[in-house]
Amino acid sequence: MKARLIAVGERPPAWVADGFAEYRKRLSHWLPLDLVEIEPGIRGKGRDAARATFDEGQRVLAAIPKGALVVALDGRGRTWSSEQLAQRMETWRGAGRDLCFLIGGPEGHAAEVTARADETWSLGPLTLPHMLVRLVLAEQLYRANAMLANHPYHRA
Repeated sequence: MKARLIAVGERPPAWVADGFAEYRKRLSHWLPLDLVEIEPGIRGKGRDAARATFDEGQRVLAAIPKGALVVALDGRGRTWSSEQLAQRMETWRGAGRDLCFLIGGPEGHAAEVTARADETWSLGPLTLPHMLVRLVLAEQLYRANAMLANHPYHRA
């Protein structure tokens, strides 16, 4: 099983890129994780944010691998503890499909993207910078897989 993270936004700060790379490396023998960055829609004075979100959504949909189980990160999604995420990971493994995680742009996901998702996942009630969500996602995927492998990383 492989995973793909499709994230709206390009060129994260170095500390995010370094942290993501570290967890991606640690995760690689359990769940290879590919990152696809989607160019954000054009925003600003006189621009239509809804159009920008729609355009981003079309690029996100085009980047989803065929047959993948899609999990959209969304503040309205279900929250999981680390233990519950490990259980979800075990269920996803049993489904025998690759995984695809989606992080939207400033206004979130286009309606078409949310409709395509098999599940929605919320990291909690806090509003997080979207670049930071990449790092948190990678760390939590690593933690869930470490738990399933009885690795001592997770010490609850």
